[in-house]
Amino acid sequence: MRHGPGWYLSLSAYWFATSFKWFLVLLVILPAKVAELSPPEEKASRLGFLFGLGAVMAILGPPIMGYFSDRLGRRKPFLLAGSLLTVIALLLLAHAPSYLWLLVAYLLLQVADDLATGPYSALIPDLVPRKERGTASGYMGVLQVSGQILGGAVGFLLPLAFQAYLVAFLNLLGAGLSLRVTPDRPSGVHPRPFLAAMAGPWRDRDFLLVYLTRFLVMLGFYLAQTYLQYYLADVVRVFQALGRTLAKEPFQAVALLGLLISLGAALASVPAGKASDRLGRKPLIYLSGAGLGLLMPFILLFPRYDAMLFLALFFGLFYGVYLAVDWALVADVLRDPKAHATDMGLWQTAIVVPQVLAGAFGRPLDLLNARGEGLGYLVLFLLAGTCFLLGAFLVAPIRRAR
Repeated sequence: MRHGPGWYLSLSAYWFATSFKWFLVLLVILPAKVAELSPPEEKASRLGFLFGLGAVMAILGPPIMGYFSDRLGRRKPFLLAGSLLTVIALLLLAHAPSYLWLLVAYLLLQVADDLATGPYSALIPDLVPRKERGTASGYMGVLQVSGQILGGAVGFLLPLAFQAYLVAFLNLLGAGLSLRVTPDRPSGVHPRPFLAAMAGPWRDRDFLLVYLTRFLVMLGFYLAQTYLQYYLADVVRVFQALGRTLAKEPFQAVALLGLLISLGAALASVPAGKASDRLGRKPLIYLSGAGLGLLMPFILLFPRYDAMLFLALFFGLFYGVYLAVDWALVADVLRDPKAHATDMGLWQTAIVVPQVLAGAFGRPLDLLNARGEGLGYLVLFLLAGTCFLLGAFLVAPIRRAR
């Protein structure tokens, strides 16, 4: 059965809500709350610790929830429970009176996200035939970046106090739309014991390469994103273009850059996804990784806000090409239909583990900047560019995808 745009949009709606949530939490709300509740000289270290510890607690979440989903043969209960728990965590995050309560809220948010997205990530390999997976992945990509576009607008225009409430509302709305197209009937039950289910995918060479590809691309992305607000505050400082001041505060300036990145990605995602159904996944991964990697040095060469606006749009175009192929590539290499949620949950940790490493870079960033003005940011962006390039070309040996 060939699906239409409405079905793909409903399927991707929760990914839209999740993208909107993490865009604002990671790029705007959490850095601002950490800065509010921390001494200025410790803000990067505390932010990095928060990201790293939260990610460590969440590494096992998606595959564990995916495994239970496979054992039950159900997706809906997990998506519903995770979306409701997300609302509670967001409200606690918005009203955290101290850094400790902020940590508790962030960890709860990670657990809630794992509960929902581990099983949810199995829906493309569950429901979409191979010849349409590039299209489905493209819709996932465009909904993801559309969430980021809305997040950029909200982060730029609305006070921080209202942002978490809007995130909570859209989380429930996105979950409701995706639940409409999620089958309620039990599917085949996963027969393997827990440890065997966790270990099996790592013995598959193609799955391991797909995982490493996403791991490296996401590591480059989180290295650049996590500390971008501080780079703007410490190095760029003045947020002007064409003689006009576009933002007064760093959190507004970073939200506007995020908006342009997401706009470029939205323009590229669906066309690139459809192209991958015709041309194969690998050529588009090569294009995106090379483009992202080669853009990183220009952030250092032109530390002006007007130049960064231009670079952000091109970064978004290349990132959108990657997002359009991301889900389709992994769906193509999965072997066991009864283990889709477990395997996709393991694959999802390729987002979480890079958060740990990006968070761990907070202290070195502070130390390097103390040794030389801007030295930490130099290392940061060159390292991110290297990750993009390595990640892209790791797909070459994959056999079950072209």
